[in-house]
Amino acid sequence: MDTAPSAQPLTPTAPAVANRRRVATAAALASAVEWYDYFVFGIAAALVLGDLYFPAGSPTAGVLAAFATFAVGFLARPIGGIVAGQLGDKRGRKPMLVLALTLMGIATTGIGLLPTYETIGVAAPILLVLLRIAQGVAVGAQWGGAMLMATEYAPKGKRGVYGSVVQLGVPIGVVTANSVFLLAGAFTTDAQFAAWGWRVPFLIGLFVLALAWYIHTRVEETPEFKEAERALAEKEKTEQSSPLRTILRGHLGTVLLAGGSFAVNTATFYILITGVLDYTTRELDMDKSAVLTVSLCVSLTQLVLIPAAAALSDKIGRIRVYALGAAGIALWAVPLFLLIDTGSLLWLAVGSFVASCFLSIMYGPQAALFAELFTPEMRYTGASLGYQIAAVLGGGLAPFMMVLLLEASGTSMAVSAYIIGLAVIALASIKVLADRARSR
Repeated sequence: MDTAPSAQPLTPTAPAVANRRRVATAAALASAVEWYDYFVFGIAAALVLGDLYFPAGSPTAGVLAAFATFAVGFLARPIGGIVAGQLGDKRGRKPMLVLALTLMGIATTGIGLLPTYETIGVAAPILLVLLRIAQGVAVGAQWGGAMLMATEYAPKGKRGVYGSVVQLGVPIGVVTANSVFLLAGAFTTDAQFAAWGWRVPFLIGLFVLALAWYIHTRVEETPEFKEAERALAEKEKTEQSSPLRTILRGHLGTVLLAGGSFAVNTATFYILITGVLDYTTRELDMDKSAVLTVSLCVSLTQLVLIPAAAALSDKIGRIRVYALGAAGIALWAVPLFLLIDTGSLLWLAVGSFVASCFLSIMYGPQAALFAELFTPEMRYTGASLGYQIAAVLGGGLAPFMMVLLLEASGTSMAVSAYIIGLAVIALASIKVLADRARSR
């Protein structure tokens, strides 16, 4: 029978304060650089990749092809989550995090060096897709490792706050990616940007390899995993153990509910940072740099909102805060696009800011909530699968779906309806999780 186990004790031992801070900082940096590498692809897909790697057909067809390649990375994320989850639950959180960072650094740098369709023909989009798949595997493996490194080191009553440092990697990654693209655009002409300027943000991905080495040499494994590892070693003496098998046999419902609860967050987020960038510049004829600046400024506000929501969840409960964010997204979906459709930079900023507030309210407690759904010996696998299912159903398809819905309906209200539909699924999933928690 599927049940969601209660939250586990925070740590069997009490790590030194300095060690906790070092681990939390390393986890936050790992998340930030990983998401930076992942987001530069989304921005590039909205701006240049369609023309450079999928030149045939109309501009809309090129953007759809680029966003389809963007979505492929999301389809690969569960693979990273499954493989890293299995090994991370049996061999440790740290090795999988180091491996994920290394793979992301290599893939992102490879995209920055990849010749275009004009140079090598059809091999160019094929290689682009393969490198995007590698990015997806890497980020699918990374989140669980970074999240558990932070939450399993958290002191009592602070799991939400410690988990939020990993969640901050998303707005930090967005701010950094947007900043680098803005700088690349400011110091190049349009022709230079299309020729080589867009590559600079990808080549910066090399720095992730240095962070991987730092974590490998300076960061210790989490106390909770060490305790679980001892228990697992005793269990393996008498029987074969597989975290994935345990999840699929007894906790698949919890994984699916976790994914269903979070898909609206990832979908709305990627609509805001990639779909809206394409829509406003291509359909509403707004300035690229101005739209990127709005996205950057809105992401900066998340640096405050995410830890604030996480801290609140430590006091009043994860589910309450999480559900408030999901309800807010549903209510704001229509006003959001009514404001964007004005073509005004100010109203775009207002609409995006309010939506970002509700996203942050959900995102702050999400790491701790997902960690607490599973026991330590299957936590990496279970939490990663729940998160990556949401990424596939929500984030990966969202920009692609947005372009399709706009083309088919001729109105942005179709995108609002898409967001509302996912929000209803989220609220239903959250209610079931809450009911299960009360019944324990």
